[in-house]
Amino acid sequence: MTTAVFGWLAAAASMSLLWPQVWVSCARRRTEGLSPTATWLAAALPVGWLAYGALIGDGVQVVANTVTGTAAIAILVALLATQPIVRSRKALAAFGWPAVALIVVTGGVAVAAAAVPGLHPQAAAGALGSILAVVAVLSAVPQPLSLLRDRGCDVSGLSPARWWLGLCSGTLWTVYGLSTGQPAVWASSGFGLICTSTVCAFIIRGRRTAPATAAPIAYAVPATAGRPPVPALHVVTADYRRPALRVAA
Repeated sequence: MTTAVFGWLAAAASMSLLWPQVWVSCARRRTEGLSPTATWLAAALPVGWLAYGALIGDGVQVVANTVTGTAAIAILVALLATQPIVRSRKALAAFGWPAVALIVVTGGVAVAAAAVPGLHPQAAAGALGSILAVVAVLSAVPQPLSLLRDRGCDVSGLSPARWWLGLCSGTLWTVYGLSTGQPAVWASSGFGLICTSTVCAFIIRGRRTAPATAAPIAYAVPATAGRPPVPALHVVTADYRRPALRVAA
């Protein structure tokens, strides 16, 4: 009973954690700081885990990854729509191939489980789970790595709520994987927990170093002989990273 509770709590956390990022990326059209490779893999991994859950008859995995996959695809679409450089042919080949390869492998395992005589679904699930665990570990690396490479990068497109929920989800999935004897689940979740903690640290750091909303700064040029005074210029700082100049009336 306790194991089932942890499983459904983990599923609930997984199903909810991406939706704050969906709001930031889709509704507010902010995708700064998102790693393209991590975003592609985040859309492909739920497909693999959904197949894994179906093979072992785990309803928790099926429900959780159906909802999570929908949110991840929405974030990927928002990233491609707001950053033209990411949807160039060269970028698609560089960032998208791991996700495509994972989906192809998942489809191959699912077909083999259904078509190969004598291949038990549990055995196919074990092989797929091992692959997914490795990919999940690798997919957790690009996002914190991109932040570590560029310590001053813009993280305004990252939803803090999404990453705090990620800490909760990772903890619950690790406990669930340990209690049900699923190494693929607890190993990938445990490593993802470390990477999520790194991203949360950058978000906290970004909030501490971000200046408060600045008051408009006026620059007035006095009148000279034969010339009228120049109107003051005000720096508009709705977003301190994208200042704009406006001539005061």
